[in-house]
Parts: sequence; structure tokens; C-alpha cells
Amino acid sequence: VQLQASGGGLVQPGGSLRLSCVASGFAFSSEKMKWFRQVPGDDLEWVATITSDSTHRIYAGAVKDRFTISRDNTKNALYLQMDELKREDTAMYYCGLNPDEKGQGTLVTVSS
Repeated sequence: VQLQASGGGLVQPGGSLRLSCVASGFAFSSEKMKWFRQVPGDDLEWVATITSDSTHRIYAGAVKDRFTISRDNTKNALYLQMDELKREDTAMYYCGLNPDEKGQGTLVTVSS
């Protein structure tokens, strides 16, 4: 399993970012996929899940109505559109199958 997230960066509060994740080494189109995030010193936090066929998406309460998870099975790609970003969204973001199968993260910093 190989997963590589990208698209993080520095953004002002209220701004937007779109994270991407490219997957390989497994049957991506058959798997439910997730985004997680982690602040240094804190536990890993689940952010969002999308089913293999994109028919169902669920979100953590802290990001619901601000973040949108999506995927493109033709590209083995997973996305996270993050709008109305808040300082408390600052974290390393990971894509993965589960907490033990996730790739290298991408850092999102929300600051003015």
C-alpha cells in the first residue's frame, strides 16, 4: 500500500485548500477511503470517509459542512476540499484505508 498526500500549505483563516492523495499497491476502486489529521502531541483524528463508489460520505463533526471528500477511481486519487478553514484545522493531514494504513501526510497551517 502506497499513499501520498499533497496540497497542504499556509492559508489564512476563512481560506480554502484542496488536498490530493495518490494511491497505489492495492485495489483503490474497491476500497472505502479516509482522511485523518494529527496535531503534534495529540492522537490521530478521523476527518472523513468516502465509500468505494462515492455514494456515501461521512464527516467528523468539527469539519462537517466545511470539508468535502471526493475521489476519482480512474486516477486512483482521493481529495479533500477544505473551505472556511479555522486555526484549529492546523494539522498534518493523511489519507488512508485505516489508521494503520496511511501514507505520508501533508501539513496544513491556518494562520494570519
